[in-house]
Amino acid sequence: MASNTWNIKRLSAALGAEITGLRLAEADEADAAEIKRLLHQHLVLFFPDQHMTPEEHIAFGRHFGELEGHPNLKERTPDDYPELFRLAASQGGIADEWHTDLTFLERPALMSILNMKVCPEVGGDTMWASLVAAYEGLSPPLQELCQGLSALHDAHPHDRADRMHIHPVVRVDPKTGRKALYVNEHFTRRIVEMSAQESDHLLAYLTRWVQQPAFTVRYHWQAGTIGMWDNRFTQHYVVNDFAGERVIERVTVMGDEVEGPAPRWQPYTESAGLSAMTRHDRQLIRHLKDGRGALAAE
Repeated sequence: MASNTWNIKRLSAALGAEITGLRLAEADEADAAEIKRLLHQHLVLFFPDQHMTPEEHIAFGRHFGELEGHPNLKERTPDDYPELFRLAASQGGIADEWHTDLTFLERPALMSILNMKVCPEVGGDTMWASLVAAYEGLSPPLQELCQGLSALHDAHPHDRADRMHIHPVVRVDPKTGRKALYVNEHFTRRIVEMSAQESDHLLAYLTRWVQQPAFTVRYHWQAGTIGMWDNRFTQHYVVNDFAGERVIERVTVMGDEVEGPAPRWQPYTESAGLSAMTRHDRQLIRHLKDGRGALAAE
């Protein structure tokens, strides 16, 4: 299938493109390589009018790597398709916080591929933000500070606060060297090298910064559309403004390795006493004592 027959329409200056003129169920390895290139360029891609079956969806995802069901929400993984994560919602009840998928894992999701099965006529859009644009928009002094920091991420929103990992605040694309601001309001709990109060202030600023309209794209779904995003360099958010049924099926490509500058300072674990420690202080100390704090100051 020749890529020069595809129609590629950019959706915003920061990220996003809609592609027509191909059938994903018939994609071969050459098509997958071109899609991967376009995804690296645009960060999130949309393919309308695909109407893929679960078998076709899973087979398409395997072009890009190993697939894995959700690590915590097993009840939403159909027994007959363990690679598939299904989420049905009505009257809201969806992921309406900005997040990058599974950052509480040592190796978070590399890519997600979503099949919109049923969607409301109005509302239920999804927004994505470019973490590359967000980093590049920071002032040089703040960029430099962030490059010396790491952050603790956990699965508290999934009632699994025991699942956690430390990642650099700035991650680097090993192929191109481009940098991205790698914190999100859903899973990021604490800047490791700062006090709890300092961390709260900086994280609040950075997570709001990522959400600026100039860094985002918003997509209105139609049933049968496939959406796929580079989970390394984006965040996403479902707009909770709909009534009616909204059903998605998603496969997740695993195998990510988070690369970035090593922190320039030691973890901040000082406190006036145990009574003054926050939950995130205790969590950080427990994580470091367990030997799971993979990053260390140079």
